[in-house]
Amino acid sequence: MRFNEGARLDTSDVTDVRGGGGGGFGGGRGLAVGGGGLGVVGIIVVVLFQLLGGGGGGSTGGSPLGGGGFGAIGQGQTADDSDLAQDCQTGADANRSVECAVVAQIDSIQDYWTQAYDGYQRTDTVFFAGSVQTGCGGASSGTGPFYCPADQLVYIDLTFFDELQQRFGAQGGVFVDGYVLAHEYGHHVQDLLGTSTQVDHAESGPTSGSVRLELQADCYAGTWANHAETVPDESGQPLIADITDDDIARALDAAGRIGDDFIQENLGSGRVDEESFTHGSSEQRRRWFTTGYQTGDPNQCDTFATDDLG
Repeated sequence: MRFNEGARLDTSDVTDVRGGGGGGFGGGRGLAVGGGGLGVVGIIVVVLFQLLGGGGGGSTGGSPLGGGGFGAIGQGQTADDSDLAQDCQTGADANRSVECAVVAQIDSIQDYWTQAYDGYQRTDTVFFAGSVQTGCGGASSGTGPFYCPADQLVYIDLTFFDELQQRFGAQGGVFVDGYVLAHEYGHHVQDLLGTSTQVDHAESGPTSGSVRLELQADCYAGTWANHAETVPDESGQPLIADITDDDIARALDAAGRIGDDFIQENLGSGRVDEESFTHGSSEQRRRWFTTGYQTGDPNQCDTFATDDLG
């Protein structure tokens, strides 16, 4: 994956609280992440439970946010985006720095949805380190990336991308990072459309609403990938110059390693229990990302209208 060298990056969709301290835990309205039901087998599985979660719990009335403000971050945390804004200015910066690549991907994802969905409202990704307070309660790095509908923000500790390779065994790569982020912004779209509120997030199983929500977010991520090379920014030029077949293969590899069955068999008890599925199988996750990528059409991502999830 390469970025156009002269493209301008906009860091206004990122709130960086990594220098502000983690704050305490407690409070909130329940962490809005997918997962659960696999059985606790150690701290690594806490990460796995939450992997690419979000949307679990539905909207609790948090006001839609524009590109700047943030909601319930507190407990001693402060946002300081000055270093990020100085370091991440162009596509050339994104080509040399994973951190700036993440900024560029967030720009591209939100530019895509702004153009694909008339009612889309931009929101921030919060970079945190260690722990963070959110509108959904306290979260730690072990939670993995997630979307909180209570404050309509995406949260990520960027060290997660290392965890994805080191603990999950994924090939990783810059485009895989974009897939992770696009999935979380898919949950934001679901929140704006009201899809999340129609799901019983306590339900699990291979055809549950929780699984359908996650697979739809994978499909939405695929639609962004389809358009990423052509989505124009404010200057009229696309941020992303090239997505290769290898990038897509790496994303499918990652999708296969975050399926409920793979997690249970390889990082859990060793026994696959379909009734505890909350995110979908490896095959399903690969299938729905591919559906979005091949069609480029969010309307083809209606996982709630089919009996065949794969």
